[in-house]
Amino acid sequence: MENNTQGTPEIKISDVMRVRREKLADLQRGGKDPFINVKYDRDTKIIDIINNFDEFEGKEVSIAGRMMAKRVMGKASFGNVSDKDANIQLYVSRDNLGDEPYADFKKFDIGDIIGVKGEVFRTQRGEMSVKAHEIILLAKSLKPLPEKWHGLTDTDARYRQRYVDLIMNKDVKDTFIKRSKIISSIRKYLDERGFMEVETPMLVSNAGGAAARPFETHFNALDEDFKLRISLELYLKRLIVGGLEKVYEIGRVFRNEGLDTRHNPEFTLMELYEAYTDYHGMMDLTENLYRHVAKEVLGTTKITYKGIEMDLGKPFERITMLDAVKKYSGVDFNEITTLEQARKAADEHHVEYEPHHKKGDILSLFFEEFVEDKLIQPTFVTDHPVEISPLTKKKPDNPDYVERFEFFMNGWEMANAYSELNDPIDQRERFKAQEELLAQGDEEANTTDEDFMNALEIGMPPTGGIGFGIDRMCMLLTDSAAIRDVLLFPTMKPID
Repeated sequence: MENNTQGTPEIKISDVMRVRREKLADLQRGGKDPFINVKYDRDTKIIDIINNFDEFEGKEVSIAGRMMAKRVMGKASFGNVSDKDANIQLYVSRDNLGDEPYADFKKFDIGDIIGVKGEVFRTQRGEMSVKAHEIILLAKSLKPLPEKWHGLTDTDARYRQRYVDLIMNKDVKDTFIKRSKIISSIRKYLDERGFMEVETPMLVSNAGGAAARPFETHFNALDEDFKLRISLELYLKRLIVGGLEKVYEIGRVFRNEGLDTRHNPEFTLMELYEAYTDYHGMMDLTENLYRHVAKEVLGTTKITYKGIEMDLGKPFERITMLDAVKKYSGVDFNEITTLEQARKAADEHHVEYEPHHKKGDILSLFFEEFVEDKLIQPTFVTDHPVEISPLTKKKPDNPDYVERFEFFMNGWEMANAYSELNDPIDQRERFKAQEELLAQGDEEANTTDEDFMNALEIGMPPTGGIGFGIDRMCMLLTDSAAIRDVLLFPTMKPID
């Protein structure tokens, strides 16, 4: 135990950490404090050397990164430095550096951030390397990295210390680089088709647009309660009313729900709205967008998730919810005309329902129970019951159902789209029905948004809209097992 004269509690420091702090103190006493270095003139990325070795061989380069290995061998030593994209071997000798700099290098630790100037060459064993002429310590690592060969394998520790996870696990870094490319590819696709990216409020007085329980907070300056948004929908539709015609937003939304492999209380959603189209237009956009992103990011329209191949190159299957339920459960809801019949069918098939559930709700419960996990290949499930679609246009020939689809892959809902309801009288009735559900204890029901109603009364053109789960898309395209594997900093239960 080390006694702290500052009056704070004694802190137990491991031998390794103590030695590293002593090295830092020695450097500082000798006027070589690494933390006073404010910049380093790096002129080359390691990946460029590796990909274009013949062009770089024999040339001087300046590289920088984290030292991931070191082997001291008397007058000459080897190291390994890693930047964002790649790593390369260092050859460090006393003859090339000089006595004092070489002595300093021998005291460097794995994990230190260094800058290296030297000549690109290939060793007798054929390994691409940099012969160091100058090495500068840019930041001292005071804590050791996880043991080299086993890396950081504890899942909980990986999520809590993502910064260490990124250092130790190349696959993790590659996943998040790929995630960035996925989102960039989506933006490029939409921007080239005349969509305008916008930003809408996260802190709202009415959290609508989805069936979810919101987080609530209090704004002291106004002494008002607010909610974190659960959806992007209602504000984006206001912009369609305002005449922007093609808008999208990629942003975080917040839902006060459980944690599992596909759910995190804050996640990334993309919603887009296009005037003068409908849900069929949204199907075409979805199919083309998924193909574009897969081709651009992965180089193929065939993706494999946990050994299962899904082909985005083929036309996506389209099936109504009624037909899907009939196909996989054997129950034909076309022949069920009353709530009592629907409840009887649910009882016979052990489908649990709530007292407030109507026929359409029970159809949706059948779909969840018998259909969802069967939809592995890209599939559009269309024409949902009106009871579960409060913001969607009814089908003119069958007003019990609406012009809506959900897009499924791997048994997961990947997107949700509508022909948007633009009739303000019908919309007010739908909100009224939602508020009745709320009064009966449904915490996920919507409430009437009067400003949104005012916008609809100004007039919204026929519009198609869709919401994409970006995190699930990233999971599929990176073959990641859980949503936390594609979130840099997922929500975690506090250690204490």
